Amino acid sequence: MVDKTKIIDTICERLEKLPLGHYIDLKTYKRNRTVIIVKIDEKKLLVIEDGYFKDRFLIKPDKLKKILKTLLKTEFPRSKKIRLYVMGKFVDEKALNTILRYPTIRARFHI
Repeated sequence: MVDKTKIIDTICERLEKLPLGHYIDLKTYKRNRTVIIVKIDEKKLLVIEDGYFKDRFLIKPDKLKKILKTLLKTEFPRSKKIRLYVMGKFVDEKALNTILRYPTIRARFHI
């Protein structure tokens, strides 16, 4: 469990060390909402939101902080602590293939 005020810096540190194809899973205390960040390669991250909204984003690493800030407000509005799991290889091939074929970023992030 990581404090919400330090979660963005912690994620950025862990992503630098994360091997390609592996992912980080963020969950609420009750584990009913989640945000997954997959490191596809050095220049692409796949962010999967599964909670109040269900969405997928293909982004560049330099845009991660802005998107995470918005996602944390949306998915974890009252949470003080967030569960952070560094996971192994991301195996949802259907999600990966779909997002790589149709890369879009939603307008609510204004990137």
